[in-house]
Amino acid sequence: MAVCNSFAQVTLKGVVKDSLNNPLELANVVAMNKATNSLESYAITNPRGEYTLKLKANETYNMQVSYIGLKNIQETLSTEETDITRDYTLFADNTLDEVEIVYEMPVSVRGDTLVYNADSFNTGTERKLGDVLENLPGVEINEDGQVEVEGKVVNKLMVNGKDFFDGDTKLATENIPSNAVDKVQVLRNYSEVGQLSGVRNNQDNVALNIKLKEGKENFWFGNVTAGAGASPDDELYLLQPKLFYYSPKYSINFIGDLNNTGEVALNRRDIRNLGGGFRAPSRSSGTNINLGDNSLNFLTSQGNALEIENQLATANFSYSPKQNLDLSGFAIFNSSRVLSRETSLVQYTDASLGIPDEATDQRSRERSDQGLVKLSLSFQPNLSNQLDYDVLGRISKDSQVQSLFSSVIGNTDQVDEVTPFSINQNLNYYYTLNEKNIFAFEATHLIKDEDPFYNALLVNDPDGEDAFDTTAEALGLNTTLQNYDLGQNRRIKSNQLDAKLDHYYVLNARSNLNFTLGTILSRQQFNSNIFQYLENGSIFDPTPIINNGLAINDTEYNFSDVYLGAHYRAKFGKFTITPGFSVHAYGNRNIQFGEEFEDNFFRVLPDFETRIQFKKSEQLTFRYEMRNQFTDVTRLAQGLVLNNYNSIQFGEPDLQNALSHNLSLFYSSFNLFNYTNVFARAAYTSNIDQIRSLTNFESVIRTSTFFNSNFADENVSVFGRIQKTFGKVRTSLNASFNYSKINQFIQGNQSLNEGFTQTYTPGIRTNFRVAPNINVRYRYSVTDNNQGDRKTTFITNAPSIEFDAYIWKKVTFRSNYTYTNQDLGNGESQSFQNWDATLSYRKNRDAKWEYELQATNILNIDSQVRNSANNISVFSSETFIQPRFVTFRFVYTL
Repeated sequence: MAVCNSFAQVTLKGVVKDSLNNPLELANVVAMNKATNSLESYAITNPRGEYTLKLKANETYNMQVSYIGLKNIQETLSTEETDITRDYTLFADNTLDEVEIVYEMPVSVRGDTLVYNADSFNTGTERKLGDVLENLPGVEINEDGQVEVEGKVVNKLMVNGKDFFDGDTKLATENIPSNAVDKVQVLRNYSEVGQLSGVRNNQDNVALNIKLKEGKENFWFGNVTAGAGASPDDELYLLQPKLFYYSPKYSINFIGDLNNTGEVALNRRDIRNLGGGFRAPSRSSGTNINLGDNSLNFLTSQGNALEIENQLATANFSYSPKQNLDLSGFAIFNSSRVLSRETSLVQYTDASLGIPDEATDQRSRERSDQGLVKLSLSFQPNLSNQLDYDVLGRISKDSQVQSLFSSVIGNTDQVDEVTPFSINQNLNYYYTLNEKNIFAFEATHLIKDEDPFYNALLVNDPDGEDAFDTTAEALGLNTTLQNYDLGQNRRIKSNQLDAKLDHYYVLNARSNLNFTLGTILSRQQFNSNIFQYLENGSIFDPTPIINNGLAINDTEYNFSDVYLGAHYRAKFGKFTITPGFSVHAYGNRNIQFGEEFEDNFFRVLPDFETRIQFKKSEQLTFRYEMRNQFTDVTRLAQGLVLNNYNSIQFGEPDLQNALSHNLSLFYSSFNLFNYTNVFARAAYTSNIDQIRSLTNFESVIRTSTFFNSNFADENVSVFGRIQKTFGKVRTSLNASFNYSKINQFIQGNQSLNEGFTQTYTPGIRTNFRVAPNINVRYRYSVTDNNQGDRKTTFITNAPSIEFDAYIWKKVTFRSNYTYTNQDLGNGESQSFQNWDATLSYRKNRDAKWEYELQATNILNIDSQVRNSANNISVFSSETFIQPRFVTFRFVYTL
């Protein structure tokens, strides 16, 4: 019986007050086991000053109660087998003597800053920052590799207060070693400009600052990983140096990656999306103008391919020659070689339209070389002035060679190439005239040049009938040859200035006015031509029998927006309201083939935000805004454009803007008293005069143009997450719902496409220091599509488990397994499995050398399946992946 009692728990609860008998919210209560000198339990008091601890019976604890600015209480407490109630009163600390800290709180709150002590949550199996963050309550890493805190995406990450590659969270979570992390500081309501922190709404801005452990400053730290292995087709290699140096004056980071194992520190999409911290000044003006993206649409992602070779070299620096001057920058070079294969079955929406089902088998060899360089300067001579300047240049050379078999068209070879470059500059100046007047000038300038080339080679029987013949005749091609050898050159040049001047007038401590004068000036030039290679090597310029014979484009598109905005921001108790509006004078002009199309108009765009701060860690935010969306030049250009051999488009020069109503609701509750976190977000969008495509099919080859639809499209999305921690066990439930209503126009007929997706993901994970830990999740998703004549339902069941154990304080074993089953709704289902594992050995946590055996795709599956639907078709695809890889690695820690 005594053995059973030694594992029994008792509850210690009470209230923490100050000397005036007022309850203290966010006071820290820590219980340390006196026998083991380890943390047993901790609590943070709620607004009523209440705390609750779970302790073992028949044990003795060193108790510590603390609150910022008040004198700590330290005492010894012995438990028996009954619950205990104990209140504490803290008094003012009038002494200057240093207070001894018995134990650091795992979580502490200092104003808007939430501080996690990393070692309080680490179990010994962590190797990188991402492993540390996943242990922390309220912190998640989503499927895109972004860090989320309290349901909000972190938009900046710093190390010891210095930007890490402009705050890129994915690069940080995958590369910063876990043994260097001391504290993780969550900076809520983060503002990069201190002068504006009191006059702007910053509640959506969240930043992370990683505090390094003592001994990591003024020394190089990091690790170097080298490995090799074998696969059925090739020898495997891997080299990954990750080196870091931080001092109060400057920092240097270097991350390298050379491997053919498919491990990608940054994929092509990550690098394209690495914006260098640039944010458009007009982001809250109500105007969106799309400059388009003419980069290559690769067949698959780098994570799903047969062969993947990757080379990455990155460097980041910061230097503070003076206290008021900061210089920083980074350079990234990434080179990838990918071989991929995908098969698919496409079924079009309405069988009565006569569009045949199509089975395809595509193979692609992809090459991508990308380079980025950024330099930044921040100068703050005094508290009233701050000047920031950034310049970011990027260049890439991408190509894709595809071999495609279509059950309708036959064999097609395709080549895509593009060598784009861009230069983006940003200038910000902030000036505080006096306590009542603050001025902010923000401007960005973008130059972008894109030159996509496309070539398609299709088989042709000059004496017979082929599926492409009708399209070839419409394009004006020579149909007497053995092949259709199509080519297209495009050139898109963009030049955009986005600038605004804000004046903040402070009425009192709780309210201010904001007046804005801003402009967007954009110019795009678009040239393209379609041609045919003849058998004698000459080039033939066809004259189409459709689209008024236009197979070329020479278009200039000028857009301007000059706007005035006014907003009022005020706090009334728990409420913060920010109503406002902006008045816009728009100018659109495009010139094509000597003809000018012009549209000038005025529009008032209202917006409104209100926030209810129920408690320090609980809030509800509602937003409404009306937005104007303007298209890019390619949808205005009248000449034919080949998106690929089976997708042809021509634009409409008289296209108007689309108008949208956007409503969102966000709720956040981060409760450190009962370890319950709740986040929910709902959004509704209604689009008016939306730009839609009018599509006609010839077999499976579509020709599309664009128009402003009178039918409103709608979208509703809801996402929620609840986390509850019970001791060392954390439970969670994620749920998301998305409903979309899209009007489509095919073969001259209008139809309504409705889609509804619901996803539920319950999970449970442990965080024991000694015992093995598990993370079990189950994803259940149902996707319903109603496309008029065809209705489909896809059901996905995907249980997964992650297991890690730290054995004998020397061996680390980690494994993750996922089983995915997709029910197609017709009695058929498809499934696949993923299983990876790692076994590593190091003498102790401080050892310089670690030896690791890693296996991926242990079950050696060939492919992964995916089923989906869009507004035109339903498709199922099978993507072939790398075989089983086993590698042996050495890790040397500096």
